[in-house]
Amino acid sequence: MANQWGLIASLVAVTAAEYDVIDIEPNLAALAGVHGVAVEYWDQSGEHRAVSRATVAAVLTALGVDVSTPEAVAAALLDTEVAPWRAVLPPVFVVRQGGGGEVRIHLPHGEAVSAKVLTEHGISLPGLEQIDRWVEPRLIDDRLTGEATFRVPAGLPLGYHELIGVLQDGSEHRCPLIVTPDRLTVHDLSGRPSWGLMAQLYSIRSRRSWGIGDLVDLADLAAWGAQCGGADWVLVNPLHAASPTVPLEPSPYLPVTRRFANPIYLRVEAVPEYAYLPAAQRDAVEALAATLAPANTSSALLDRDASWTAKRRALELVHAVPRTPGRQAAFVAYVEREGQGLMDFATWCALMDVRGGDSEHWPPELKNPRSAAVDDVRERLADQVEFHLWCQWILDEQLANAQRAARQSGMNIGIVHDLAVGVHPEGSDAWALGDVLAKGVSVGAPPDMYNQKGQDWSQPPWRPDRLAQSGFAPFRDMLRTVLRNAGGIRIDHVLGLFRLWWIPAGMGADQGTYVRLDHEALVGILALEAQRADCVVIGEDLGTVEEWVQDLLRDRGILGTTILWFESTEDGSPKRPNDWRAASLASVTVHDLPPTAGFLDGEHIRIRDSLNLLARPVEQEWADLRQTIANWTQIARDYGHLPESGDPLPVELKIALHELVAGSPAAMVGVALPDLVGDVRAQNQPGTHREYPNWSVPLCDGGGKAVVLEDLDGIPLVHQIVAAVVAARSRALAP
Repeated sequence: MANQWGLIASLVAVTAAEYDVIDIEPNLAALAGVHGVAVEYWDQSGEHRAVSRATVAAVLTALGVDVSTPEAVAAALLDTEVAPWRAVLPPVFVVRQGGGGEVRIHLPHGEAVSAKVLTEHGISLPGLEQIDRWVEPRLIDDRLTGEATFRVPAGLPLGYHELIGVLQDGSEHRCPLIVTPDRLTVHDLSGRPSWGLMAQLYSIRSRRSWGIGDLVDLADLAAWGAQCGGADWVLVNPLHAASPTVPLEPSPYLPVTRRFANPIYLRVEAVPEYAYLPAAQRDAVEALAATLAPANTSSALLDRDASWTAKRRALELVHAVPRTPGRQAAFVAYVEREGQGLMDFATWCALMDVRGGDSEHWPPELKNPRSAAVDDVRERLADQVEFHLWCQWILDEQLANAQRAARQSGMNIGIVHDLAVGVHPEGSDAWALGDVLAKGVSVGAPPDMYNQKGQDWSQPPWRPDRLAQSGFAPFRDMLRTVLRNAGGIRIDHVLGLFRLWWIPAGMGADQGTYVRLDHEALVGILALEAQRADCVVIGEDLGTVEEWVQDLLRDRGILGTTILWFESTEDGSPKRPNDWRAASLASVTVHDLPPTAGFLDGEHIRIRDSLNLLARPVEQEWADLRQTIANWTQIARDYGHLPESGDPLPVELKIALHELVAGSPAAMVGVALPDLVGDVRAQNQPGTHREYPNWSVPLCDGGGKAVVLEDLDGIPLVHQIVAAVVAARSRALAP
């Protein structure tokens, strides 16, 4: 739908024969097709799966389609076919730079129309050329309606413009015209031995942290990595905001918003106003920090609630310090730049401060962010609202400082942020952006290598129709804010730009279906924002991802993801590193698996078995793991990274596996920080909520002793793996 809000009429003519393996009547199947709802799919193992009628009907209902009776289905089918004729212009028009396109304008039959473009800089371009193409007029709502086609030129600049249709009576009709790069062209990594660190920031403490890794720790980690072995970047977990009230949600992949950051990552002492605290308040802040100091060197699970409770009190004291005129001007400019989205978030946070719970149980008048009642609350809670605005401003400054430190230390890319798939169903985005999010369904994944029973992430998905009607503004604004202080971004579950696995409420994770999104628009806008921010983009394209999706991302300049354990040929044998994709970020492991030492020891099998998450006998899992390790051990021998005979020590195998990855043609090679220190515990077990302590495990060595940033230089394994990676990278990319 990127180039025309049109639905192909031929989709309506679905025959029963085309769905002879699916227990869904033809009209419902056709209606599902025009709304992008899959009635069948192929799973990760290549098996064909039919979607149940109940699932299809529930998903269509979540899209606002009435499927309660056969008559309602027929009416909805007709409505989707004529809907474009009821609008003068499409809701949004997206083209690639250099490609141009054709836009159709609908108007009373026989009347004249012209079209022009107003650029984002306010420049009006000459009228568009009308294409001599006859289209039979149609009777729409008792009015004979015609269609005129105009050519959008190929030479338009990148950006967010307006397409304007001028009717015979002088009335103007407008829609966003978005021109995106054909290919993202930033950070040329060809021939460059790029490698970097992958880290869960909250788990990486220093002796000055407040029990949780923070943005000053991130800056120090980046500078250390660049100095230690020429690391080019640091990839961190999503830094998206959680609720400001305890208990905090530990998952960085279930935030309340994806646009704004979590103030738990602030370093209080790095706020400029801290230097001007009166003595009594400074003593209070130091006392709060002292209560958390022992947690920095503890191997116990992270206590976010304790860290945030103390840190918030300290931040409130610093917030009360008067700002200089220059600092105040910078704060005001930040708030103005982030606009209504930031104000909505701060208002939601203030409401959470005084009401708590979830917004579903708020009074009806507070559920609408544009209501007069919310305006009144925002005025009454002005101090709390400003505190949350201020926290985001300070986060913006400290994020900028971390990126600046990374680049100044010699990194070419710097900080690579992670974008979660979605948001908490009761979070600020669900409150403020409710019109563009679907209700009665959640996002997840079908059964795959992470979880053999499927996953339900409890996140509301974008409604493709409403997102288009908004001109993709919520998506654009989110990206722009996240990329502002980044050198790159990883898109978790990048398939979500193409299709998402929708699970109707009350159904299991394996009972969902895919819903298509306008990938041309979403990928294009991602490329546009990344181009403007000078950011590299990596898509996590693991799991049930069709090959054409990977090809399209590669052609648009977006890297994929390669994980050693998942690389296999069609017959199931390991794919040798020389045959891996060049356009990818490659690593041995990923945050949804244990660190390499833990994987080699079967930690993931023990976890899944204990939580009843295995769909196969545990003996088969162990047998497969032993075979997998044997296969990769032999490949490491073939590449000369291990002796030809004898069983390698675990540490020798771990180093060899990193050499295999570093020697591949992958544009970027990542080394997980837990691997450098010998950690064994998994950060996350997909498909679990509280059954496993997800996202709460601090960085530790192989013996379970906590590791802080100051310890890294003194750990021999760190230097062994880094030296092996640097040498293998240099050899792989040598002319």
